Amino acid sequence: MNLLLLLLLLLPCVFLLLPLVVTLRDSHSFLGSVPRKFVPFNEVQAAVFNEDGVTNYSTMLIREDLALLLVGAKEAVYSLDLNNITRKQSSLKWPVRPVENKLCVLKGRHSVSECRNYVKILHKKENGNMLVCGTNAFDPKCCDLYFSNRSLTRGSRMESGRGKSPFDPAQRHASLMDGNNLYSATYENFQGNKPTLTRSSPDFIKNEESNNVLNEPTFVYMAQMPEDETNQENDDKVYLFFNENALGQCEFYQKVAVPRVARVCKGDLGGRKILYKKWTTFLKATLDCPVPRSPLPYIIQDAYLWCDPKLHWRNCLFYVIFTSQIDKSHPTAVCVYPVLDIITMFETGTYRPSVHRDIPLMYSQNIPFPRPGACINNEAQKMGINQSADLPDNTLLFVKNRPLMDHTIHPRGEKPLLIREGATFTRIIVNHVSANDGQAYNVMFIGTEDGTLLKVVDFGGEAFIIEEIQLFQQIEPIKILTLSSFTHQLYVGSDSGVAQIPLASCERASSCLDCVLSRDPYCGWDGADGKCVVVLNSQRKLVQSLKEGNVFSCPNSEPITPVTVSIWEGQNLTLSCPLPSNLAKTSWRRNNSSGILIGRLHRLEDRLEDRLEDRLEDRLEDRLEDRLEDRLEDRLLILEASESDEGLYQCLSVEHQKSVAYTTTVAEYEVTVNKTIPIQTEKKQILKEFTVETYECQLAGDAGVHILLTLPTISLVILLIWNFYKGHLPCTFWKKNVKLYRTSLEELPTNSVCCSCSRRKGNKPMQESAL
Repeated sequence: MNLLLLLLLLLPCVFLLLPLVVTLRDSHSFLGSVPRKFVPFNEVQAAVFNEDGVTNYSTMLIREDLALLLVGAKEAVYSLDLNNITRKQSSLKWPVRPVENKLCVLKGRHSVSECRNYVKILHKKENGNMLVCGTNAFDPKCCDLYFSNRSLTRGSRMESGRGKSPFDPAQRHASLMDGNNLYSATYENFQGNKPTLTRSSPDFIKNEESNNVLNEPTFVYMAQMPEDETNQENDDKVYLFFNENALGQCEFYQKVAVPRVARVCKGDLGGRKILYKKWTTFLKATLDCPVPRSPLPYIIQDAYLWCDPKLHWRNCLFYVIFTSQIDKSHPTAVCVYPVLDIITMFETGTYRPSVHRDIPLMYSQNIPFPRPGACINNEAQKMGINQSADLPDNTLLFVKNRPLMDHTIHPRGEKPLLIREGATFTRIIVNHVSANDGQAYNVMFIGTEDGTLLKVVDFGGEAFIIEEIQLFQQIEPIKILTLSSFTHQLYVGSDSGVAQIPLASCERASSCLDCVLSRDPYCGWDGADGKCVVVLNSQRKLVQSLKEGNVFSCPNSEPITPVTVSIWEGQNLTLSCPLPSNLAKTSWRRNNSSGILIGRLHRLEDRLEDRLEDRLEDRLEDRLEDRLEDRLEDRLLILEASESDEGLYQCLSVEHQKSVAYTTTVAEYEVTVNKTIPIQTEKKQILKEFTVETYECQLAGDAGVHILLTLPTISLVILLIWNFYKGHLPCTFWKKNVKLYRTSLEELPTNSVCCSCSRRKGNKPMQESAL
């Protein structure tokens, strides 16, 4: 019973640990998104345009009919040569007036960073002229822009940009031009609390001002869907990608943003009374991009619509960048959404009930006809509904109160196409490339916060990062990407300037293996010329294997001439191995041996610390026993080389593609070691030095002992001599009296006895004295 109770208590803990187990299992699922190559700034050779004092090159318009790239920046518009942007055709300065700047400052905005004119909208109109709009010190203005006689001029008529251009230069917005109709999603007031989706044309229309429609949104991207001319039932549509605060969906302690996609019909004219001059076709749905270990939904950073002109428009795809709303240390993801899935959601999905309590709930079985939010189609026209103003009130009330679809739209494959840690993704653009195998592939160009550009190919659900390019010398976010199918060039804008690079960079591949393993649809190996070339420019049969990265069709590479390296015995040697890819690993071989040299840990610091204390033991151990061959990334380090280290060293590059390892030799070295002192002789020399040092220490010790023993003896002798000299001892006293005695004997009679003689014979002194 107690055991059963214990199990019941532990059961919730087990379920709490299950998410952790899943998290740990998936923790490395996206860490392998490494670019095959990294191209530093000094190797890019990009064409760059900028002007002193001008920043924020964040708006672009390609005019292939004029061979121009129009660039909008801070208080300036530039027309650049589309083939080479370093050649400026013309420029137009558009500063704010001093009175406008002063008024903006009085409203609490910064004079330099905010109260200026940032060009935000640049579109081509139906007549060939252009529409340009700027923030104009928090009072947006728009006007026509002309290019004639190789010069840019501005129209004399200036109109308000409210509802077209943002007030705040730091605020995200989205817009597109359809003929002469401008669709724009922005905030239409100074305070930035009135979001709006408008169509500025003779048939002006905007959104209903309600949190049900837009709740503190951040607008990101807008695109129009091309209409199939053979199908007259459907109207053209405009899609809007944005983030907004969740309204009554989740119980959080703070505001939580959710990613949305909305759409309206181009033919929408608004209702007759209800939703008068308001969108009657505005519907929105939630997007899901499932990134592991994310407690909150990822939000949209950018999006791009790709359509194959050879296929039906329902086969188009939306490529969407998602970032964490917590912080930038989390990974960034790219999810792909088929347009058909979005269309199906809006055409057949159920509607979410309104969160307002004063609005009665309406369930799916009560959906009125015509369907709320639907475009006017042939079926509606048969009922006498020829435009949105003819829609019945119940349909209009339904879509006004319930524009949100009840279900979430999931990405292709139910997972992200790409997840990567590091610099946050900022912008994306997609190009369709016909490869040498007759198939077409989508190549994504993705800008980052660090100013680098990722080139990624989409193999129908598998993403492969071809390279990462450092476009700008300083770290700065990429703000806009656009490309030209006419010049096959990519144009990139940032705060500091505009960069231009070709879509194909095949010359960076140095060999057939390098060219094929890059899996770049733009490139193939030309065996006749022996170089990697652009597929579009070649009429020859090229070697290319995109899906598998199979290099077996490559010709055998030419043998590498070994580099001769000669060093002295005992010296350190470093052999470099320049790897052709970030995905490759090094493998070192010596004398064509199949055994790979494995680096061994060499404790050099211990050897240096103990050299003075244990010189003999340390040197013998390190020099004779631990021959160091330590591999350091792309280098081989040999410390204190010896004769045994001589030979032919080969550095092999091993790169895996589709579980197949491709190996190639990238460097060879013929190493010779010149002898100085043979190892055995040096050992004897070390032993000799040790013996001599020991003997010297012994001699020093013996001398000390002798000195200690001799000093007392010498002191005693000196003391005795001193006492003899001073007459402190009896013998000394006797010597002094001998002289006196002899003197007295000369005065005595001849029969007297010498004391000294009697003493020598052992007679008693008393008898002698008695005489």
